[in-house]
Amino acid sequence: MAETLDIDASLARRLRLEREARGWSLADVAERSGVSKTMISKIERAEVSATAALLVRLASAFGLTLAGLLVRAEGHAGRVSRAADQPQWTDPETGYVRRQVLAIPDHPLELAEIELPPAGSVNFPAHSFALIRQAVWVRSGSLTITEGGERHRLHPGDCLAFGAPSDVTFANETNKPCRYVVALYRQ
Repeated sequence: MAETLDIDASLARRLRLEREARGWSLADVAERSGVSKTMISKIERAEVSATAALLVRLASAFGLTLAGLLVRAEGHAGRVSRAADQPQWTDPETGYVRRQVLAIPDHPLELAEIELPPAGSVNFPAHSFALIRQAVWVRSGSLTITEGGERHRLHPGDCLAFGAPSDVTFANETNKPCRYVVALYRQ
């Protein structure tokens, strides 16, 4: 629990820094992200743990990916990403666990390993994918990805390259955890 509080505090500071560096008000961020001023304020004060979906919306407002936001919050910037130092974040709503394997601010490639619990799902709006290209590689379990209106059921070893930006749902429709790797290229 202490690790989650540290991550929440780091994210709170980073989000406030990103906002203030641009000279934006809470209303400016709310307009750009579609997240309410009240929620942004609570996140910036570390009063609530933001969900993956909210963090993606906030990161997108700042022209960042979720990984980019997490890396900036954690302050890791080296070229070598040691397993023991890779930041891990858990979505408080779904239990989705994201381990940032590689994310360097001046490098266009990001890698993250995700564990999606049984019956878990995470939704991301189309604008989350506007500045990136992404592929998902399933390592264990089964993953159902609904991209726009198209549904893909992936099993261990299967890989999906995403198409044009659209709303996406990652769902584990089984009773076992699913682990997958997200490879993301910033355009």
